[in-house]
Amino acid sequence: MGSDKVKCPHCGKVNRVPAAGNGRPRCGNCHEPLPWIASAGDGDFAEVAEKSSVPVLVDLWATWCAPCRMVSPALEQLATERAGQIKLVKVDVDAAPQTAERFTVRAVPTLLVMDRGEVLARQAGAAPVPVLRTWLDQALSEKAGKEANS
Repeated sequence: MGSDKVKCPHCGKVNRVPAAGNGRPRCGNCHEPLPWIASAGDGDFAEVAEKSSVPVLVDLWATWCAPCRMVSPALEQLATERAGQIKLVKVDVDAAPQTAERFTVRAVPTLLVMDRGEVLARQAGAAPVPVLRTWLDQALSEKAGKEANS
């Protein structure tokens, strides 16, 4: 489990962002929230995704999948738009067969919205940013509604 380099969308400084950790990543220069984009596999999925301090958008993808490559920039855009609010975790299903099996992945890309290990929403296939944004916001607002009623 390492860290990825992320360019701050506010000031342009490159920051190291750990794959797992408490809190929310902030730019070391301007202190604005950073997009939290990480990769995970069978060995560290629980640590990176399920123990996240923010809701997680999981991208179960494959290197040979053209729709996966098409949707990746859209997911990264959402992670940038929602910096400090969500974490994007990318899982290569060929390199992480146990994780793919656990979530019964039958098609790639398969997208999940998770919060503390619970799957809030699931979608198979690529979609444009506006559709993905609506899907993500709906999953997160349903979670917030359930919490308010409990």
